[in-house]
Amino acid sequence: MPLLDPNTWRSPFAGDTYDVTEPATGDTLGAVTLATAADVGTATEAAARAQRAWARAPHFIRAGVLRRAGDLFTEHAGELREWLVRESGSVPGKADFELHVAAQECYEAAALVSRPTGQVLPSEAPRLSYTRRVPAGVVGVIAPFNAPLILSIRSVAPALALGNAVVLKPDPRTAVCGGLSLAAVFAAAGLPEELLHVLPGGPDVGQALVADPRVRVISFTGSTAAGRAVGEAAGRHLKRAHLELGGNSALVVLEDADLDAVISTAAWGSFFHQGQICMTTGRHLVHRSLYGEYVERLAAKADAMAVGDPHREQVHLGPLIDDKQLGKVHGLVESSAGRGAQVAAGGTHDRLFYRPTVLAGVDDDTPAYTEEVFGPVAPVRPFDTADEAAALAARSPYGLSLGIVTRDPARGLDLAERIPTGIVHINDQTVNDEAVAPFGGVAASGTGARFGGDANLEAFTELRWTTVRGDVATYPF
Repeated sequence: MPLLDPNTWRSPFAGDTYDVTEPATGDTLGAVTLATAADVGTATEAAARAQRAWARAPHFIRAGVLRRAGDLFTEHAGELREWLVRESGSVPGKADFELHVAAQECYEAAALVSRPTGQVLPSEAPRLSYTRRVPAGVVGVIAPFNAPLILSIRSVAPALALGNAVVLKPDPRTAVCGGLSLAAVFAAAGLPEELLHVLPGGPDVGQALVADPRVRVISFTGSTAAGRAVGEAAGRHLKRAHLELGGNSALVVLEDADLDAVISTAAWGSFFHQGQICMTTGRHLVHRSLYGEYVERLAAKADAMAVGDPHREQVHLGPLIDDKQLGKVHGLVESSAGRGAQVAAGGTHDRLFYRPTVLAGVDDDTPAYTEEVFGPVAPVRPFDTADEAAALAARSPYGLSLGIVTRDPARGLDLAERIPTGIVHINDQTVNDEAVAPFGGVAASGTGARFGGDANLEAFTELRWTTVRGDVATYPF
């Protein structure tokens, strides 16, 4: 029996009907009803009521729901894979990765439930003094289109496991694989009603979620510009906002690197999922002694890659998500070429299918080098010394992920110490994710590690101090 039934997607929301579209073909896969700002209060009120009983549920009950949810992502992988491929334009391998991470996020969240929740403190008074982690209450999750399942579940699963209720606003472009699929999985896993609300909608729904007084924590993944607005609004309402934002991550290739090994790694970093990933390698910094051959080999790799419909063909790259994203990507490539960059490969498209693109001769005036492209574009720039490489890598407002390729890992670690970033990979590219690892960036890339492992405990709970005395305290009043 299918987990997702399109006949059930018409909801009581007050918004318009939105066609679920396959970007590779333009075909309509179904229709959902969009939420409006007015629907947010109804959802948060119901979530707040349900959350109180859920927070008091024995820890093994909550853990059991999360474990079953993890199993369901595996059991229904075929059905969910097809939605990820068709709705988000993922190649099957990328869809399988999302499903694997989704299951692992649920299992890791289940393990959070039985961890120690506080510590006993010394006290100057004759009393028991201790701290305890308690649920935040209602958590608002705002997730984007590019890795819709991962970027929803990594907040939803730990927030639920730790005793919270969740209101999730997925991007309407991926309302099914980034929203309704989670609702279906958790309902089948036995999550009590009203603990998870899925409200696909526009910016007005996100703004209402941030402003709602019942929502105590906002977990936002998206662009830096939108994240700044979310953070500013959350600050006005005195609530925490965990912001995972954009990136323009560098891959630094030192002079001792093995080009036979590194080109595949470099191509993956820039072209995986059409470059529509916050961790995408947006800047290739290559030692001048390797630069010419690196550009030639990376361009040859790009030219050899297949681009097409990932549901009906075996391809390396699928479509960009929509025309707006296509316009942004191609505009940055064209403006970069207009400012002197050489298009060594790609730079063309057929509908939403953009060829993997390599740009040489880039500098600080090249838009596709200095800005986050969010497309399959690999700008390559030479450097002469490690000091110059460190300076170039650090010369960015972003600080999400960093890759360094060298035959001397200790040298790579030393270089990484000089470059502000939330994530470092020695002898690997910049796109990596594991449920057990903390994830987050610095500066324009976000507010630090707020997802994964122990970071979830801080993200979705409040630390409460409690004291207990045997007799009522007396004071000199």
